[in-house]
Amino acid sequence: MSEGDEESFKAVDLEQQAQKSPKPESDIQPPQSPSETDKPSTPSTEAREDTSTRNSVAKAKWMSTVEQFKMKRFFVLRPGTLDQAIEELKALADPSEDGAVQSVWLMAEIDHWNNEKERLVLITENTLLICKYDFVMLNCEQIQRIPLNFIDRICHGTFCFPQRSLLTREGKGVRVFWDKLREPSFTSRWNPFSVDYPFTTFAYHPVRSANEQLGHLCEINNFREQLTLAAQKAHSKKPVPGKANGVLELNQPILIEAYVGLMSVIGNQNKLGYCLARGSVGF
Repeated sequence: MSEGDEESFKAVDLEQQAQKSPKPESDIQPPQSPSETDKPSTPSTEAREDTSTRNSVAKAKWMSTVEQFKMKRFFVLRPGTLDQAIEELKALADPSEDGAVQSVWLMAEIDHWNNEKERLVLITENTLLICKYDFVMLNCEQIQRIPLNFIDRICHGTFCFPQRSLLTREGKGVRVFWDKLREPSFTSRWNPFSVDYPFTTFAYHPVRSANEQLGHLCEINNFREQLTLAAQKAHSKKPVPGKANGVLELNQPILIEAYVGLMSVIGNQNKLGYCLARGSVGF
Protein backbone atom coordinates (compact mmCIF):
# COMPACT_ATOMS: atom_id res chain seq x y z
CA MET A 1 0.00 0.00 0.00
CA SER A 2 1.41 3.38 -0.93
CA GLU A 3 1.69 6.33 1.46
CA GLY A 4 -1.11 8.23 -0.29
CA ASP A 5 -3.48 5.33 0.22
CA GLU A 6 -2.64 5.14 3.94
CA GLU A 7 -3.35 8.84 4.43
CA SER A 8 -6.70 8.61 2.67
CA PHE A 9 -7.60 5.50 4.69
CA LYS A 10 -6.73 7.21 7.98
CA ALA A 11 -8.73 10.29 7.06
CA VAL A 12 -11.81 8.24 6.29
CA ASP A 13 -11.37 6.30 9.53
CA LEU A 14 -11.13 9.48 11.61
CA GLU A 15 -14.24 10.94 10.00
CA GLN A 16 -16.22 7.77 10.80
CA GLN A 17 -15.06 7.88 14.43
CA ALA A 18 -16.01 11.53 14.67
CA GLN A 19 -19.52 10.71 13.40
CA LYS A 20 -19.94 7.80 15.84
CA SER A 21 -18.53 9.54 18.96
CA PRO A 22 -21.25 11.22 21.19
CA LYS A 23 -21.36 14.95 21.64
CA PRO A 24 -19.88 16.37 24.83
CA GLU A 25 -22.29 17.11 27.69
CA SER A 26 -21.61 20.80 27.41
CA ASP A 27 -23.19 20.83 23.99
CA ILE A 28 -26.41 19.09 25.17
CA GLN A 29 -29.06 21.64 26.05
CA PRO A 30 -31.59 20.72 28.80
CA PRO A 31 -35.28 20.78 27.92
CA GLN A 32 -36.68 24.24 28.27
CA SER A 33 -39.18 24.74 31.04
CA PRO A 34 -42.47 26.38 30.19
CA SER A 35 -42.25 30.14 30.23
CA GLU A 36 -43.63 32.12 33.13
CA THR A 37 -46.44 33.37 30.98
CA ASP A 38 -47.55 29.77 30.40
CA LYS A 39 -47.86 29.07 34.19
CA PRO A 40 -51.35 29.32 35.67
CA SER A 41 -51.77 32.71 37.33
CA THR A 42 -52.60 32.68 41.07
CA PRO A 43 -54.25 35.69 42.79
CA SER A 44 -51.96 37.65 45.06
CA THR A 45 -52.54 37.99 48.81
CA GLU A 46 -53.64 41.60 48.42
CA ALA A 47 -56.21 40.63 45.80
CA ARG A 48 -57.62 37.91 48.06
CA GLU A 49 -57.81 40.30 51.02
CA ASP A 50 -59.51 42.93 48.86
CA THR A 51 -62.09 40.39 47.68
CA SER A 52 -62.70 39.22 51.26
CA THR A 53 -63.17 42.82 52.41
CA ARG A 54 -65.67 43.54 49.66
CA ASN A 55 -67.61 40.39 50.53
CA SER A 56 -67.72 41.27 54.22
CA VAL A 57 -68.86 44.82 53.48
CA ALA A 58 -71.58 43.56 51.15
CA LYS A 59 -72.72 41.05 53.78
CA ALA A 60 -72.78 43.75 56.47
CA LYS A 61 -74.88 46.02 54.21
CA TRP A 62 -77.26 43.17 53.53
CA MET A 63 -77.61 42.37 57.24
CA SER A 64 -78.14 46.06 57.99
CA THR A 65 -80.88 46.25 55.36
CA VAL A 66 -82.61 43.19 56.79
CA GLU A 67 -82.44 44.63 60.31
CA GLN A 68 -83.82 47.96 59.13
CA PHE A 69 -86.70 46.15 57.43
CA LYS A 70 -87.45 44.24 60.64
CA MET A 71 -87.29 47.44 62.70
CA LYS A 72 -89.78 49.25 60.47
CA ARG A 73 -92.41 46.66 61.34
CA PHE A 74 -92.62 47.92 64.95
CA PHE A 75 -95.45 50.43 65.34
CA VAL A 76 -93.55 52.12 68.16
CA LEU A 77 -91.12 53.46 65.53
CA ARG A 78 -93.84 55.20 63.51
CA PRO A 79 -93.30 58.98 63.64
CA GLY A 80 -95.06 60.55 66.63
CA THR A 81 -96.42 57.26 67.99
CA LEU A 82 -94.09 56.95 70.98
CA ASP A 83 -94.37 60.64 71.90
CA GLN A 84 -98.16 60.44 71.85
CA ALA A 85 -98.11 57.30 74.02
CA ILE A 86 -95.84 58.93 76.59
CA GLU A 87 -98.03 62.03 76.82
CA GLU A 88 -101.17 59.92 77.26
CA LEU A 89 -99.62 57.81 80.01
CA LYS A 90 -98.33 60.87 81.84
CA ALA A 91 -101.87 62.22 81.80
CA LEU A 92 -103.17 58.94 83.27
CA ALA A 93 -100.82 59.17 86.26
CA ASP A 94 -102.65 60.36 89.37
CA PRO A 95 -100.73 63.27 90.93
CA SER A 96 -102.23 62.67 94.37
CA GLU A 97 -101.45 58.94 94.43
CA ASP A 98 -98.49 58.53 92.09
CA GLY A 99 -96.83 61.92 92.28
CA ALA A 100 -94.90 63.55 89.49
CA VAL A 101 -93.53 61.41 86.68
CA GLN A 102 -89.75 61.19 86.89
CA SER A 103 -88.85 59.03 83.87
CA VAL A 104 -90.37 56.86 81.13
CA TRP A 105 -88.85 53.64 79.77
CA LEU A 106 -89.56 51.28 76.88
CA MET A 107 -89.03 47.70 78.01
CA ALA A 108 -89.79 44.08 77.26
CA GLU A 109 -91.47 42.33 80.19
CA ILE A 110 -90.66 38.63 80.63
CA ASP A 111 -93.29 36.54 82.39
CA HIS A 112 -92.76 33.30 84.31
CA TRP A 113 -93.18 31.25 81.10
CA ASN A 114 -90.52 33.24 79.22
CA ASN A 115 -93.04 35.18 77.11
CA GLU A 116 -91.98 38.65 75.95
CA LYS A 117 -94.44 41.54 76.18
CA GLU A 118 -94.00 45.14 75.08
CA ARG A 119 -94.34 47.59 77.97
CA LEU A 120 -93.98 51.27 78.75
CA VAL A 121 -92.74 51.75 82.32
CA LEU A 122 -93.09 54.98 84.29
CA ILE A 123 -91.19 55.79 87.46
CA THR A 124 -93.04 58.37 89.56
CA GLU A 125 -92.40 59.74 93.02
CA ASN A 126 -94.48 57.05 94.73
CA THR A 127 -95.24 54.24 92.29
CA LEU A 128 -93.87 52.11 89.46
CA LEU A 129 -96.37 52.05 86.58
CA ILE A 130 -96.16 49.12 84.13
CA CYS A 131 -98.35 49.99 81.15
CA LYS A 132 -99.61 47.80 78.34
CA TYR A 133 -100.04 50.23 75.47
CA ASP A 134 -101.53 49.40 72.08
CA PHE A 135 -99.38 51.29 69.55
CA VAL A 136 -101.77 50.28 66.76
CA MET A 137 -104.97 51.73 68.21
CA LEU A 138 -103.04 54.29 70.32
CA ASN A 139 -104.68 53.55 73.65
CA CYS A 140 -103.61 52.20 77.04
CA GLU A 141 -105.09 48.78 77.76
CA GLN A 142 -103.77 48.06 81.25
CA ILE A 143 -101.79 49.70 84.07
CA GLN A 144 -100.17 47.84 86.96
CA ARG A 145 -99.34 50.05 89.95
CA ILE A 146 -96.57 48.98 92.33
CA PRO A 147 -95.86 51.25 95.32
CA LEU A 148 -92.17 52.07 95.47
CA ASN A 149 -92.06 51.64 99.26
CA PHE A 150 -93.13 48.00 98.75
CA ILE A 151 -90.12 47.19 96.57
CA ASP A 152 -87.57 45.33 98.67
CA ARG A 153 -85.20 43.70 96.13
CA ILE A 154 -83.83 44.52 92.69
CA CYS A 155 -81.79 41.82 90.97
CA HIS A 156 -79.83 42.28 87.77
CA GLY A 157 -77.80 39.80 85.75
CA THR A 158 -77.96 37.25 82.97
CA PHE A 159 -80.95 34.97 82.44
CA CYS A 160 -80.80 31.31 83.39
CA PHE A 161 -83.14 28.31 83.37
CA PRO A 162 -83.43 25.07 85.36
CA GLN A 163 -80.98 22.30 84.54
CA ARG A 164 -83.41 20.23 82.47
CA SER A 165 -85.07 23.13 80.70
CA LEU A 166 -85.16 23.23 76.91
CA LEU A 167 -85.36 27.03 76.80
CA THR A 168 -82.60 29.60 76.43
CA ARG A 169 -82.42 33.39 76.59
CA GLU A 170 -79.44 35.58 75.93
CA GLY A 171 -78.67 38.97 77.39
CA LYS A 172 -79.22 40.60 80.77
CA GLY A 173 -82.28 41.74 82.64
CA VAL A 174 -83.68 43.25 85.83
CA ARG A 175 -86.12 41.64 88.24
CA VAL A 176 -88.07 43.76 90.74
CA PHE A 177 -89.49 42.13 93.92
CA TRP A 178 -92.11 43.75 96.14
CA ASP A 179 -93.19 40.97 98.50
CA LYS A 180 -90.35 38.66 99.54
CA LEU A 181 -92.51 36.89 102.11
CA ARG A 182 -94.98 35.58 99.51
CA GLU A 183 -93.98 32.76 97.19
CA PRO A 184 -95.91 31.85 94.01
CA SER A 185 -98.27 28.93 94.46
CA PHE A 186 -97.98 25.65 92.54
CA THR A 187 -100.96 26.47 90.34
CA SER A 188 -99.54 29.89 89.52
CA ARG A 189 -96.23 28.38 88.41
CA TRP A 190 -97.96 26.10 85.89
CA ASN A 191 -100.56 28.61 84.75
CA PRO A 192 -99.15 30.60 81.78
CA PHE A 193 -101.78 33.33 82.31
CA SER A 194 -101.14 33.83 86.02
CA VAL A 195 -100.50 37.46 87.06
CA ASP A 196 -100.26 37.12 90.85
CA TYR A 197 -96.46 36.84 90.96
CA PRO A 198 -94.76 39.12 93.53
CA PHE A 199 -92.12 40.22 91.04
CA THR A 200 -91.69 41.33 87.45
CA THR A 201 -88.80 40.93 85.03
CA PHE A 202 -87.60 43.34 82.36
CA ALA A 203 -85.25 42.95 79.41
CA TYR A 204 -84.08 45.10 76.51
CA HIS A 205 -86.63 46.08 73.88
CA PRO A 206 -85.69 44.92 70.34
CA VAL A 207 -85.70 48.48 68.94
CA ARG A 208 -83.10 49.87 71.35
CA SER A 209 -80.50 50.10 68.56
CA ALA A 210 -82.78 51.99 66.14
CA ASN A 211 -81.62 55.45 67.20
CA GLU A 212 -80.04 57.33 70.07
CA GLN A 213 -83.31 58.40 71.69
CA LEU A 214 -84.60 54.83 71.87
CA GLY A 215 -81.20 53.72 73.15
CA HIS A 216 -81.72 55.95 76.21
CA LEU A 217 -85.34 54.88 76.69
CA CYS A 218 -84.42 51.18 76.57
CA GLU A 219 -81.21 51.29 78.64
CA ILE A 220 -81.94 48.83 81.40
CA ASN A 221 -78.96 49.74 83.61
CA ASN A 222 -80.07 53.38 83.85
CA PHE A 223 -83.60 52.19 84.60
CA ARG A 224 -82.33 50.02 87.44
CA GLU A 225 -80.30 52.86 88.96
CA GLN A 226 -83.18 55.35 88.84
CA LEU A 227 -85.65 52.81 90.20
CA THR A 228 -83.33 52.00 93.12
CA LEU A 229 -82.95 55.67 94.04
CA ALA A 230 -86.69 56.31 93.74
CA ALA A 231 -87.53 53.27 95.89
CA GLN A 232 -85.04 54.28 98.57
CA LYS A 233 -86.55 57.76 98.72
CA ALA A 234 -90.05 56.27 98.97
CA HIS A 235 -88.94 53.98 101.82
CA SER A 236 -87.51 56.90 103.80
CA LYS A 237 -90.53 59.09 103.05
CA LYS A 238 -93.26 56.53 103.80
CA PRO A 239 -91.94 53.36 105.51
CA VAL A 240 -94.14 50.26 105.57
CA PRO A 241 -94.77 48.79 109.06
CA GLY A 242 -93.31 45.29 109.47
CA LYS A 243 -90.98 45.58 106.46
CA ALA A 244 -87.31 46.37 106.37
CA ASN A 245 -86.80 49.89 105.11
CA GLY A 246 -84.52 50.02 102.11
CA VAL A 247 -83.88 48.21 98.86
CA LEU A 248 -81.51 45.25 98.52
CA GLU A 249 -79.70 45.32 95.18
CA LEU A 250 -78.25 42.00 94.01
CA ASN A 251 -76.08 41.08 91.05
CA GLN A 252 -76.99 37.47 90.32
CA PRO A 253 -78.47 35.29 87.53
CA ILE A 254 -82.20 35.74 86.97
CA LEU A 255 -83.92 32.36 87.07
CA ILE A 256 -86.91 31.70 84.81
CA GLU A 257 -88.57 28.48 85.96
CA ALA A 258 -89.84 27.28 82.59
CA TYR A 259 -88.97 23.90 81.12
CA VAL A 260 -90.60 23.34 77.72
CA GLY A 261 -92.48 26.52 76.85
CA LEU A 262 -93.46 25.74 73.27
CA MET A 263 -95.88 28.65 73.36
CA SER A 264 -93.13 31.07 74.36
CA VAL A 265 -90.78 29.79 71.65
CA ILE A 266 -93.38 30.36 68.93
CA GLY A 267 -94.53 33.66 70.42
CA ASN A 268 -91.05 35.14 70.92
CA GLN A 269 -89.82 34.16 67.47
CA ASN A 270 -92.82 35.83 65.85
CA LYS A 271 -92.82 38.76 68.30
CA LEU A 272 -96.45 38.15 69.26
CA GLY A 273 -96.05 40.26 72.38
CA TYR A 274 -95.24 43.40 70.35
CA CYS A 275 -97.33 45.74 68.22
CA LEU A 276 -96.01 44.70 64.84
CA ALA A 277 -97.12 45.17 61.24
CA ARG A 278 -98.00 41.65 60.06
CA GLY A 279 -98.86 41.95 56.40
CA SER A 280 -102.25 43.60 56.17
CA VAL A 281 -103.05 42.92 59.85
CA GLY A 282 -101.54 44.65 62.86
CA PHE A 283 -101.29 42.78 66.14
